[in-house]
Amino acid sequence: MSSSVVTAFILMTVERPRLRSIADDLLAIDGVAEVYSVAGPYDLVAIVRVKHHEDLNDLVTEHVAALDGILATETLIAFRSFWKKDPGLLWDVGEPSTGSG
Repeated sequence: MSSSVVTAFILMTVERPRLRSIADDLLAIDGVAEVYSVAGPYDLVAIVRVKHHEDLNDLVTEHVAALDGILATETLIAFRSFWKKDPGLLWDVGEPSTGSG
């Protein structure tokens, strides 16, 4: 039996003066792994990881959408993830090393 995980991205429009407190409230919800403030038509994006699709339904409808200050949500469910061989390279911004020489 595989231990697969359902990963989803919840795109949210929120009351902007409450953005920071909403982000903190989201992080307190089991299953919410990360929250980002973003530019564009949405204000926050939460990355969610749960065991079952039913858990995702409950998380979005009973916990996330019920938070005060969240005006609208759109949920994207990931089918498959693609990674570079070394996930640490994702954060490499190509800065020159400061070795002696």
